[in-house]
Amino acid sequence: MRIGIIGGGVIARLVLEQIRAGGLAGIELVAIAGRSAASRGKALAASFGVPFVVGLDALAAARPEAVVEAASHEAVREYGEPLLERGISFVALSGGALCDDALRERLERAAARNKALLYVPSGGIGGLDALKAACLAGVEEVSIAVTKPPAAWKGIPYVEKLGVDLDALAAPRVLFEGSAREGVPHFPANVNIAAVLSMAGIGFDRTRLKVVADPALKFNTHFIVIRGSTGRIDLRFESVAMPENPKTSMLACFSALAAIRELGRSARYGT
Repeated sequence: MRIGIIGGGVIARLVLEQIRAGGLAGIELVAIAGRSAASRGKALAASFGVPFVVGLDALAAARPEAVVEAASHEAVREYGEPLLERGISFVALSGGALCDDALRERLERAAARNKALLYVPSGGIGGLDALKAACLAGVEEVSIAVTKPPAAWKGIPYVEKLGVDLDALAAPRVLFEGSAREGVPHFPANVNIAAVLSMAGIGFDRTRLKVVADPALKFNTHFIVIRGSTGRIDLRFESVAMPENPKTSMLACFSALAAIRELGRSARYGT
């Protein structure tokens, strides 16, 4: 399986390290794409002996069978549809971009029309197989609380507008509470898990999202409640943050690796 990656951050490095160590057998990384020659992915690509390219056409010219977006919501908007139109499968890690219904529908149509795969991995949560099954029987409630140490919420314009002194917090502070539709765009690098939960379940408008900064936490901690005809499901995830990026959990990064492994397999276990 020939793959490309958009982005030169922690996930791209992890993929390269896993390929070098033999942890992604059968996967060949043919290009890392950045938005300019100054992108940090250029140095990363050079250190691993992988081609670095700029822009959609150059990435497509490397002939990947699938491309993993590990950059931003903007990268999903820029690359997703054109790659799918070329018959190249697209793995979107910044799934929050797809709360834009028009964008998601365009990507889904392009994937179907060109027999390519649009894949949004589970990221830093699990239980989506149970959620999908429960939805077939009927679900009344899906909620997620994304709770992280204060440092994970720094540098986010929405949080800065709230005027919260994250360094001075002595107790948990709710930064947002409402629908996933409203909340996901406020936190483009932090709550993509709420987006995939919404898409796998009852949608962005009915899925409830709470975002919390908690100074007592050591781990990124997520609570999910699913309630419906099949019963009640309570899920709790305590995830170690990536040392290089406290906004991202280690589980989310390895979810990307698991998604890449699935691309080349003829048998799958779970959904």
